[in-house]
Amino acid sequence: MTKRVGIVCAVLTVVFWGCDGGSDSAVTNAADSARNDSAQAEGESVASVTTELDIAWVHMSPAAQSEQRAYAGFMDHLAKMNWEWNISEVDSDGSGERMANNIEDAVARGVDAIIVSMADLRASAVALKSANDARIPVFSIDSQYTPGVVVDITSNNYVMSSKVSSYLVDRLGGTGNVVALTMAEHHGVRKRGNILIENILLENPGITLLEDHNIDYSNFYADSQKTMEDWLIKYGSQIDAVWAGWDEPGMAASEAIKANGFTRDEIFVTGIDGHADAIEAIRRGDPMIATVAQAFEVMGEKCAQLIQSIVVEGKPVADVVQVTTLYVDAPLLTDMNLPEPGEPAYLTADFYE
Repeated sequence: MTKRVGIVCAVLTVVFWGCDGGSDSAVTNAADSARNDSAQAEGESVASVTTELDIAWVHMSPAAQSEQRAYAGFMDHLAKMNWEWNISEVDSDGSGERMANNIEDAVARGVDAIIVSMADLRASAVALKSANDARIPVFSIDSQYTPGVVVDITSNNYVMSSKVSSYLVDRLGGTGNVVALTMAEHHGVRKRGNILIENILLENPGITLLEDHNIDYSNFYADSQKTMEDWLIKYGSQIDAVWAGWDEPGMAASEAIKANGFTRDEIFVTGIDGHADAIEAIRRGDPMIATVAQAFEVMGEKCAQLIQSIVVEGKPVADVVQVTTLYVDAPLLTDMNLPEPGEPAYLTADFYE
């Protein structure tokens, strides 16, 4: 068995890497510039500044497109930079306790880094302490900052929900009935639901929340589809709109709505993530009418850059990141501003711009 030495990269969802880059961007750009100058002076490629690492990527649920996209962005950056890192993936199957156990196992294996994505880290305090005691840095993607983690890289969930929830209310003209697919176990989805229910709907008394459902994350697509079918039996045409905490439950609801003979003019659906299949559903006129395009690929890329700076180059954490959360911008997409096929959705100008 290959010996693995450690850095834990936990990937949490409470960091939003703003378009302006912030102070962390300035640090990273300065470091990149310095490496470029040095490489050119030596006649070398910047990509040669690397060390082979063993990294454990601990997924909350690798079936989720968000995790797949963050991982793809990470791996694409490694290939671009010719960084020869060995990556092992572990599935926590939607369980916070299993996530904690997987982190402990990674520490025991002595990996150089552990990346945790879309995680529920509430049960991982002891595991994170074990990583810290082993001097293994921990970074998270879209998981909410937790003590013991260097930084969380994510989108601003309050902002994303404000965008899409406001659009839902505006699309209804301020009156109508809504059902909501939420999930308390994931900090980001929980925050999005809170913004909808405790802020947007509170300020729009003409909108009635008929019912909300906490999604079973271990079986999120089937659970969302079954819930939507039950709502259609219970409420039928009383439902005007469906709010979904992320795209896949929204797609499941959209499929159930179509299967029961409703069109987007009768019941529409909103989501968050900006996955390709959700965008295509909007484009072809399905009940799905809006999403917010998260830059998961950028989150993965940023995580790789932080590992390079902190683990490989040995820079002090305080010199690389000065905050607990890094935010990535995310535009609202509707049928009025969809990207061209094949273009990264997260680079689209915001619908409100």
